Amino acid sequence: MNYQEALDFLTGLTKFGINFGLERIEHLMSLLGNPERALKVIHVGGTNGKGSTAVMVSRVLEAAGFRVGLFSSPHLHSYTERYLINHRPISQERFAGLMERLKPLLERMVAEGREHPTEFEVCTALALLYFFEEKVDYVVLEVGLGGVIDSTNVVPNPLVSVITNVAFDHMDYLGNTITAIAEKKAGIIKEKGYVVTAAWYPEALAVIEERCREMGATLLRVGKEITWELRESTPEATLFDLRSPWGFYQNLKVPLAGQYQAVNAATALGVVELLRYRHGVRIGDDHLRQGLAKSRWPARLEMISRAPQVIVDVTHNHDGSRMLKNALRNIYRYRRLILVMGMLGDKEREKVVAELAPLASVVIITKPLNPRAGDWEKLADEAKRYVEQVFIIEKIAEAVDAALKEASNEDLVCVTGSFYMVADARAYLLERYFSGAAAGT
Repeated sequence: MNYQEALDFLTGLTKFGINFGLERIEHLMSLLGNPERALKVIHVGGTNGKGSTAVMVSRVLEAAGFRVGLFSSPHLHSYTERYLINHRPISQERFAGLMERLKPLLERMVAEGREHPTEFEVCTALALLYFFEEKVDYVVLEVGLGGVIDSTNVVPNPLVSVITNVAFDHMDYLGNTITAIAEKKAGIIKEKGYVVTAAWYPEALAVIEERCREMGATLLRVGKEITWELRESTPEATLFDLRSPWGFYQNLKVPLAGQYQAVNAATALGVVELLRYRHGVRIGDDHLRQGLAKSRWPARLEMISRAPQVIVDVTHNHDGSRMLKNALRNIYRYRRLILVMGMLGDKEREKVVAELAPLASVVIITKPLNPRAGDWEKLADEAKRYVEQVFIIEKIAEAVDAALKEASNEDLVCVTGSFYMVADARAYLLERYFSGAAAGT
């Protein structure tokens, strides 16, 4: 099985849809000898900020000299991006080899009368097997969807469980209230474990606190036990101070834009402090500083060009759009905003448009290349409530071209929406206009 064959096989598993429950992944891992039980895991869940927080934790551990596996999803441009060891993706050959070993086990499960594992369950199993065989020191494992019945929750005893925040997203799977969503996400909290959260909705925090009491888990809360103070926020970086029960850290920096990155860094600090002071992991203050300074994460307010300014940002729910709105108002300086948007049909599109469109002079609506795009053109009807110049351009490359043609050097082009659209737009921008050179890559 070569890489393309392995990739085709894995993506073909999307026919099994999203099928919650741990029975399939638990049995698959047992057939592999339960490698997940030998891994030292930091389990990262939440609605927004999972990826940025996970990369910050992994970078700090790397700076301390450890070999760190990072599993995240979805990817932007290549499936191999989901499996990183010290920020290097898995090779295509290794990916294919692992998939070739997994395939007969999946067939065996079906022959035994069991349900076939889903794409994400197989994706998770491959990650856990890969990191085990590569003998990494630590694994930073990002939750796929929810928590309690997400396949990553097969990990039995994480060193730290993280819930970055709780907001409205994937409501068709997780529930229609913050309380219901928080209950799903709090399912990653294990007995006598250690937990960090930056959840700020009172009802979400109440659920997390109650779950910790039930499980006898220790909880650190960003905004209470861990605090942050913003020093400066620019298109290139965010500077801040952090304070925890164990120390005060001044003039820290991440090369990521957006004030909320200080919150993500405070969450990452909570993880680092628990590793240091509850698990005895040797991490120095200098490692914290160095790791944060190397924490880049593409498509999160990522500056692709400066004349004109072009940024790409994955904004797939209402809370994310409010963060982007705050950044567009307070960080960037421009004459006009030209917005390129494409969102899936099951997202809070009306609320997202209501936050962002009033800031724009021109809005271009395009189609994500995903079956869930649905009635993508109707996004234009929402935008027309706030902006006179609204255009519908189906092909993503043509939508990007139109935005750049419209923009002067004093303008800002913001490409935002679903992962599927932003990934394609980013790839096109780097290949067509900027030769792969972007801040944040």
